[in-house]
Amino acid sequence: MPSALSHYESFLIRNVSTISSLESTFRGVTWLLPGRFKDAELVSEAMSASLNALSMYHDTLLARAVESEPKYKPLLPPSFHSRFTRAWAENYARYKWAARALELIRFVELLLEMGLQRKVAAKSRWRAIAALEALKVVLKFTLLRITRRPLMSPPIPERDIDPENLPPPSAHSSPTLAPSSLGSSPPGTPEHLRNNHEPLPPHPLLTAPPPTNRTSLALTTSSWIAEGIYILRPLIYVLLLSSDRERKSGRPLMVSLALELLSRNLRRTPSNSSALERQEYARRDRDLFWYLFRGSIWESWTRPKLESLADASAQWPILNILGPFLRDWMPLVDEYYYYTST
Repeated sequence: MPSALSHYESFLIRNVSTISSLESTFRGVTWLLPGRFKDAELVSEAMSASLNALSMYHDTLLARAVESEPKYKPLLPPSFHSRFTRAWAENYARYKWAARALELIRFVELLLEMGLQRKVAAKSRWRAIAALEALKVVLKFTLLRITRRPLMSPPIPERDIDPENLPPPSAHSSPTLAPSSLGSSPPGTPEHLRNNHEPLPPHPLLTAPPPTNRTSLALTTSSWIAEGIYILRPLIYVLLLSSDRERKSGRPLMVSLALELLSRNLRRTPSNSSALERQEYARRDRDLFWYLFRGSIWESWTRPKLESLADASAQWPILNILGPFLRDWMPLVDEYYYYTST
């Protein structure tokens, strides 16, 4: 088994560009499957969950390969998000495994809900979703307790390695994480530069920025409360939805939105130098958009608008492909909680 994994890792390093293209292609296919045949949405989500889990494994292998390759020079420095999450994952094993577990749950939660809907009663399905949200709350509080910083999403580094710039593996090195070889002797120094011993200054785009304190400030008391509300909100929302009586009312949506806005008001205002924190809060603000696809807002406003758009687009060439796509997608919003959850 270790030998098979080593060969696979070596194959990944040699064909990373092709594999990245295949991952993107299959992800595009998953958007086109729903509505094409019976249980197409289940097949689509199974493909999506498998691709996401496999990509996370590939990211781990590529990051390890780059670390073992001293000659690798990225064209651009890593993002603040990648530097922050990678530093915590490398220095704290609990952070690494909690973050990975949280991401794996995010990958498979919709697939699990689809399977539960086909096998168990609605009440049991909502209990399972609540249990899953409770597990996510535990993992998020674990990350919060370790970092004492606002939670990042995703909590693991994203792929920031350009496959085209990854050096090829050497044929004479370890098959698992092979360093690169030059393959041929480097070109000779031009005659007019041989006596020039003054090194050229590095280009700023090729130089990693110095360490900064953009995320060095620990949370204040109000920010702790804001993060706690932000973490607990999905669980509270699901617990309210698990009641048939509450689900038919607008109370779960109003409570969830009120908690979201309360968390937003209690969190601190990031300084101009806190780039990573500002990015995370901006992402949370954008997630408010998904409330258009929940509860009474979806049923009384968003869905009628999309149905009208689907009907209108049927009369126009090229745009008429939008109507069938919307009609295949709208039932998924009605049936599955995780389709629009954040």
